[in-house]
Amino acid sequence: MMSRRLFVKQMLAILTLMSGGALTASQIWNGASDTYTETKSGGNHSQQPEARTASSDLSVPVLSFFLLSDLHISAADSVFDGRLHLALKDISKFESDVDTIVLGGDLTDFGRESEYKRLQSILHEYKLPPLYGNMGNHDYYDIWLNAKGAFSTETMPNGKTDAMSRERFMRFIGYKDKPYHEVWIKGVHLIMLSQETYVQETPEVGEGAWYSDEQLAWFEETMKAHKDGRPVFVFIHQPLPEPGTDGGTHRLIRAKRFRAILEPYINVFVLSGHSHRNFVGEDHYNRQNTFHWFNNASVGKTRPVPGQSGTPVQGMYVQVYPHEVVIRGREFSTRTWIEEAHWKVPLLPGKST
Repeated sequence: MMSRRLFVKQMLAILTLMSGGALTASQIWNGASDTYTETKSGGNHSQQPEARTASSDLSVPVLSFFLLSDLHISAADSVFDGRLHLALKDISKFESDVDTIVLGGDLTDFGRESEYKRLQSILHEYKLPPLYGNMGNHDYYDIWLNAKGAFSTETMPNGKTDAMSRERFMRFIGYKDKPYHEVWIKGVHLIMLSQETYVQETPEVGEGAWYSDEQLAWFEETMKAHKDGRPVFVFIHQPLPEPGTDGGTHRLIRAKRFRAILEPYINVFVLSGHSHRNFVGEDHYNRQNTFHWFNNASVGKTRPVPGQSGTPVQGMYVQVYPHEVVIRGREFSTRTWIEEAHWKVPLLPGKST
């Protein structure tokens, strides 16, 4: 059943569209051209945007970025290298601006040092904008590998720890203290949440995403910057379970708390990965929440669909305008847009600041 809050939000969106765009950019979002502010100092350090000047040109995006999920770079299989190369070649020659790239979990297949070095080597071949990211379950998988590099459940954790996996990820991505992070770019807020434990430390989590009390408290405090209605993008790896429930394996576990933190805010966009769903023939926009939830495809392992030629290599392109957010699915192997994956979400008017 649709909640009263969600009904009101959707009605406001319809009224905004019916008004023919009569609301000015400063009414809809008083932050269209914030000064660029960024940090690589770690997820527990809050950054606020500098003074804002609203733009009157609704046709120019404030920020544009790519979300590349589930790269699965592997020390044992170079096929995933080639798929990432397809994505990066497309992005590096892209016809529109790309202000940043977010790597949405499962950067590697097993979280090994050799895989991060391999990924870094590939990235260094291209001139790219700043990169950020979060951890996926596969980035913890080194515990399953024995000294010979073979998968061994009997000897797990094979002398490894989840803490080692977190340290490797943070060293690669450039975060100091925590695997979660926030950054403001051109006045747009990006929040990357990461699972903080896996089955070596907490066997019951399985393949689910566990967020600690500390991370969720940080997330709740960080969201307070959006009382004025400015848009915010929250990146998670595992998808959410059904509304009103907590998740288990392959889902965000503390989902009720996650949803409760976001419930007071408008213009919230949650972007997930993990499922490897193909943009072709599937709707990736979930409308059951008080926020907008989009599930990404995968660079390394997008599942093919019947009748689809070639190997799909897909990602998500996001453009943030003063009055709306445009999200599109990209097929990197052919450098084309995916027709079914094209959404325009109007931004609801917030409070002036």
